[in-house]
Amino acid sequence: MPNYRRLFVPNATYFLTVVTYDRRPILTEATARAILHESIENCQADFPFDLQAIVLLPEHFHMLIKLPEGNVAYPARLGFIKKEFTKKYLSFGGEEAEITMNQRLSRRRGIWQPRYWEHTIENEDDYENHFHYIHYNPVKHGLVSRVRDWPYSSFHRWVKEGIYPERWACGPQLQTSFDTIAKKAGE
Repeated sequence: MPNYRRLFVPNATYFLTVVTYDRRPILTEATARAILHESIENCQADFPFDLQAIVLLPEHFHMLIKLPEGNVAYPARLGFIKKEFTKKYLSFGGEEAEITMNQRLSRRRGIWQPRYWEHTIENEDDYENHFHYIHYNPVKHGLVSRVRDWPYSSFHRWVKEGIYPERWACGPQLQTSFDTIAKKAGE
């Protein structure tokens, strides 16, 4: 069995990737979006964190979170979000993928992949690269040709706050620099 090692740095910012089971494209459905949004907000109420950026794609999402002073418990936050989403999604009639008996005995459900990908942000350049990568992701996956056309992203919040111009990344110039991050994120 693999030995997964996570880096726990107090007050850190983390780039996280969470993927649905079998990459099922459920996350951009209206019900799933609402449930995920509520699950994240409920998690923030119980386990505070600053959600700095997020993008929701059909079968995965990326987020950049900053933990509070002295806190390293990002796995508990992701566990909370995934568990709460699963319970509510299934109660609203969402379908889970078929799983094996062993998976069921391990109390797994066919909604999320059991693991997630995490990267501890190392410095300002690393932060900026991952912040941009999150917002550029729908273009990278061919879902839209312009970042501003994808509605399930914090990009629009940052346009309103003046961080991004509305026409940010309207061209192929960023794709090469994001390929490295994509490889690390398991895409």
